[in-house]
Amino acid sequence: MLLLNLKLIIGLLLVIYGADALVDGASSIARKAGLSEFIIGMTIVGIGTSMPELVVCLNGAVNANSAIAVGNIIGSNAFNTLIILGLSALISPIAITASNRKVDMPLNLISAVILTVFGLMNGLSRLDGIIFLLLFGLYMAYSFKYAGSPQEDEKPAKTRSIMAAGIFIILGIAGLIAGGQMFVNSASEIAHSIGVSDKVIAVTVLAIGTSLPELATCVVASAKGHNALALGNVIGSNISNIFLILGISAVVHPLSFGVINTVDFAALFAGALILIIGAFTFQKNKLDRFEGALLFLMGIAYVVLQFIMN
Repeated sequence: MLLLNLKLIIGLLLVIYGADALVDGASSIARKAGLSEFIIGMTIVGIGTSMPELVVCLNGAVNANSAIAVGNIIGSNAFNTLIILGLSALISPIAITASNRKVDMPLNLISAVILTVFGLMNGLSRLDGIIFLLLFGLYMAYSFKYAGSPQEDEKPAKTRSIMAAGIFIILGIAGLIAGGQMFVNSASEIAHSIGVSDKVIAVTVLAIGTSLPELATCVVASAKGHNALALGNVIGSNISNIFLILGISAVVHPLSFGVINTVDFAALFAGALILIIGAFTFQKNKLDRFEGALLFLMGIAYVVLQFIMN
């Protein structure tokens, strides 16, 4: 048990340092390329921080364990929106652009709707997986075609060369993946030892563990004043998780949604809806601290409820 606890701590440290490097590198490239931090967060950072989910879901698909694969993605997306964006907004209110309101946030909700519809029908077949991958490709193509320019309120990034920024991004993603995987493996062993089911482990322990990269990246980004990158990271990660990660996993092995219940889908929808509502309430065009607190408390309640229902 001492060794497992040590691995948890080492994994967490790798995630924190990886996030710091990734934020610095990505925000620098955003400035040099003339792109908004939101677009960089949604694409490079969003996909990069979703790699731990890919590892876990592929492992679940290869071993025909749909509870692990599907539960991890639903739990991770709920955690991303409720806990991570909630905490980020508590640290620093997040500006919401017109493009976020009209395109990105609705697409975040639509991706949750599509996942639910496919899941409630017959789960995800290999053909469904291919459809998901095509949808992901279309979303990425759209994102870069209509990539926004930096916003006036975006905090200037550190000046780095493209090569240096690229190295920071690679090292950051490597640290996030290695640290997240170390944390996940250790936490899963501890959870199994106390009798927690695969499904609950997937939507809590694994979801939180594989979302550590997003958590660390968003908290660091918010603390450094790059909260557009934080919002882009969460939305990009959520869409990547559904269309890219589950798409690949379903192609490897069809996935069943039998273990997923109403509470899980409700958590997925609640976060996506509050994001859209937050753009028009209280501090308009901002996800403010009140809405951040609401998201965060809902996320805590969801995690606690999972263990009560175990």
